[in-house]
Amino acid sequence: MSGLKYKRVLIKLSGESLCEKGGSGIDSGAAKLTAEKIKEAVQAGSDIAVVIGGGNLLRGAALSLSSDMIPRDTADYMGMLATVINGSALCEALKSVNVPAAVLSALPVKALNEEFTSAAAEMHFQAGEVVILSGGTGCPFFSTDTCAALRACQIRADLIVKATKVDGVYTEDPIKNPDAELIEKISFSEIISNDLKVIDHTAMTLCRENNIPLRVLNMFKKGNIIKAVQGERVGTEISA
Repeated sequence: MSGLKYKRVLIKLSGESLCEKGGSGIDSGAAKLTAEKIKEAVQAGSDIAVVIGGGNLLRGAALSLSSDMIPRDTADYMGMLATVINGSALCEALKSVNVPAAVLSALPVKALNEEFTSAAAEMHFQAGEVVILSGGTGCPFFSTDTCAALRACQIRADLIVKATKVDGVYTEDPIKNPDAELIEKISFSEIISNDLKVIDHTAMTLCRENNIPLRVLNMFKKGNIIKAVQGERVGTEISA
């Protein structure tokens, strides 16, 4: 497709993209809808990688805070395993809409996926497959946002798309303040200095130091994902 600006794109998804709104677990209809949106980016001509969270199943940090029995590192590993489950579900959803995909994991499960390496990811890109990156970073105390930024560096992504169910970054919470304004463009430094809750500061530092722009958008609004990979104005652009 003409007009392609970003050849390799990493899409950061929340685990909630696999369940019904306000729900939990994995819903086949929601998973298929998410797969269809990823398919649009594939059809635009980009190499697509996906980092998916595990919040629909378990949030490691929250589990640790709510329990005096489970330490933070154990809870984080449990959360990473939730992303392994979600990665497998998303892979099957993509195959159901005729998009070839493979799962690479920092915590490999032999029956479901293979271990992540940059070389393995490149091999799957060359085979025309969507590369799903699960298992987080493989280490506790890091968020899936940081995983997305790290993997984007490792696979030499040109863009990170943080796919949400809102239109981008606002001056204030648009739910609490209907007069909040959408920010079309902002720097990583401004995000940090204004303490805007977009992605964690470790992830932003990695993006800034490696000059990888990030775009926050509503993935489920028709045409948004194609606009993003073509470099058109959509959502909020965050760059150095």
